[in-house]
Amino acid sequence: MAVFALALDLVTKEWATKLDPHEPIKLLGGAVYMSLTRNSGAAFSLFADHTYIFPIIALGVLCWIGFMARQLRSLPWAIALGMVLGGVVGNLADRIFRAPAPFHGHVVDFISVFHPHGQAFPIFNVADMALVGGVSLAILLELLGRQRDGSRITSDKKTDIDDGPALGDPRDVSSAAVPSDRGAQSWG
Repeated sequence: MAVFALALDLVTKEWATKLDPHEPIKLLGGAVYMSLTRNSGAAFSLFADHTYIFPIIALGVLCWIGFMARQLRSLPWAIALGMVLGGVVGNLADRIFRAPAPFHGHVVDFISVFHPHGQAFPIFNVADMALVGGVSLAILLELLGRQRDGSRITSDKKTDIDDGPALGDPRDVSSAAVPSDRGAQSWG
């Protein structure tokens, strides 16, 4: 999944760099536009003056994904983390290798919805879609109790504190039959 997301991101960004920034391409009756822009900041162009921070954050995310991958045994989690990995590497490649300078590069964004220049919604790219999709899937998997090792948390699993045997459980001595000749015996 990571290789697919990264390859699609790189190919589409290479195509997008050939677009004229002043002449967006209208698709789907104006629901989507291909409109080239370069983003020095994070999502919504936040922190545009601090581009050096983003590669550091991306490298931290890559290390975390590498650590998590060692215990990964779940296909849905592999897809989620693969999407995040592909998105992170796609945007990290822009930050490292694109102008204006290494580790200060601007990310190529080109997908605009409902307006040609991002006035309705911020302009984004395939890496951003992979990141949002992967994080959304990870949140859903957490909410559903799906674990990265392939197990599933259910509401009927025991907690660390054992409340004792349930009523009718053979370990429950209060429900055990007591011989009638011993039932009246006092332990005083």
